[in-house]
Amino acid sequence: MIQILHSIKDYFSLTKPRVVVLLQITAICSVIIHDSMEGDFGSESIQTMLVVLIGGYLTAGGANAINMWYDRDIDPKMARTSGRAIPSGRVEAGSALFFGILISILGVWWFYEMSNEVAAFWSAFSVLFYVLIYSIWLKRRTPQNIVIGGIAGSTPPVIGWSASSEDLSISTDSMTSVLESVIELGSPMPWFMFVLIFLWTPPHFWALALYRSEEYAEVGVPMLPNVKGPERTLLEMKVYSILLVLLSLAAPTTLEAVKIEDWSYHVLSWTILGLSLWYASTVWRIDISEEPDETGRISSAATSFFVSMLYLALMFVVLVTGSFGQFGVVIGAIIVTVFVTRTELKSTT
Repeated sequence: MIQILHSIKDYFSLTKPRVVVLLQITAICSVIIHDSMEGDFGSESIQTMLVVLIGGYLTAGGANAINMWYDRDIDPKMARTSGRAIPSGRVEAGSALFFGILISILGVWWFYEMSNEVAAFWSAFSVLFYVLIYSIWLKRRTPQNIVIGGIAGSTPPVIGWSASSEDLSISTDSMTSVLESVIELGSPMPWFMFVLIFLWTPPHFWALALYRSEEYAEVGVPMLPNVKGPERTLLEMKVYSILLVLLSLAAPTTLEAVKIEDWSYHVLSWTILGLSLWYASTVWRIDISEEPDETGRISSAATSFFVSMLYLALMFVVLVTGSFGQFGVVIGAIIVTVFVTRTELKSTT
């Protein structure tokens, strides 16, 4: 019995549960925003969130398992990944591949049966893009692997939004109609969230790569700091941080619950803009000439990395609370103020 439980745990670890749960949180936020903007948040919303959580975990977890199968030649050579189930011998490579394909297919089927064709399409797209485009094609060929591969990690809000829209279906009359069916989701909000995650991904991971990319170089995975140098990496991080600030200017227009003539619109605008400027400031404060500490960390880069996670979480909090109207906008602004102030005070002590 104990051996069976250990085996289940090993297969579960192939899905990268912590990463997958974070992805599904953005999808669940998308469900909440959709239903609150429609004025229809209730028990059915909870059911939709459950559908999204199960289907999203199966598809994203399956893609991660297939990725671990493909990386079975390099994972044993890196300290960070050598303890994974495949390189440690706890799960055979072929079994991991079968497991990944199986739960990915189950996830797509789940969305098709429990939701709609568009949600199923985007879940299948995310798996295929992550496995074929990122893992197999780009990861070992270009230092821009994180940028392009980030498309797969940006799809959960689109999947969540699609699952919330019961009337969505794919028209097969022509290729144009197919594309229109999966892109026109009735609101710019899901695509705003998609672009937000897409632009956030490179500076988030490159902040870590500035002091943790040596192992990748040793196994032939090109990371931007090793290929182009830390100066070029920091420059591109700054560009993405500026793009995030510009994107934040469009955020209030995507929340239909907040009207431009309302005072809450301006509160929301300044909250999101201020939050984006705060994160951008941590990127611009990175000092690549800084001496690493005893663990090899560049303190300013590590700070930006951890702030980036808080930034994305707070952005989704503001979007969720703002979707409930004026009172939600105020709550979101208070939450952002408290967390940003607390983080800054902690960093100065």
